[in-house]
Amino acid sequence: MSEGRPASRKQIVIATLAALLAAAVLLVFAVLPAEYGIDVTGLGGAVGLTQLASVRPGVVSLQTGEHKVDSAQFVLGPFQFIEYKYRLEKGGSMVYSWNATGQVMAQLHSEPDGAPLGYAETFDNQQGTRGAGTYTAPFSGIHGWYWENVDQKDVTITIATAGFYSAAAEIFSGGDLPHALTDLHGRKLPAAPATRARP
Repeated sequence: MSEGRPASRKQIVIATLAALLAAAVLLVFAVLPAEYGIDVTGLGGAVGLTQLASVRPGVVSLQTGEHKVDSAQFVLGPFQFIEYKYRLEKGGSMVYSWNATGQVMAQLHSEPDGAPLGYAETFDNQQGTRGAGTYTAPFSGIHGWYWENVDQKDVTITIATAGFYSAAAEIFSGGDLPHALTDLHGRKLPAAPATRARP
């Protein structure tokens, strides 16, 4: 074809068929094995493309419902303590970050549904001024922190969390003080007690 002359109908058909053939080859040999794990030729497995399509188990933990967010602040005098807990079902997770303006004893522990009164399992025990991490509930119940001020002056503790919990509360020997949570859209939800099911 000379320069400036429009392509003939035959040349257009040949070019279109060549492009379709190239797309089909690319689809069969690369896209299907890499995106969907479909490897009709075996070449995708040989060059490692089918591994791209496989889902790695244990990385995603699907949850029911939307996550919620929460933040709270407490002022503790010397040697005062407080507990702050969340109601989580088994497998429910949350991310958290807390800090204190002075030294505190901090214990992350949980009380399973149906356990005897006073029973708890401890998952973190430290002295310091901060903590952050991800927590996944190994059982249904109430899960959270006990902080005790070990400083000689008032200490302010601030906590922020996001997770698949249904309630939050300050826990006392005589009961609890529920805290309102916030949903994904920034709406405050009615406060509910963070209790555990009794035996």
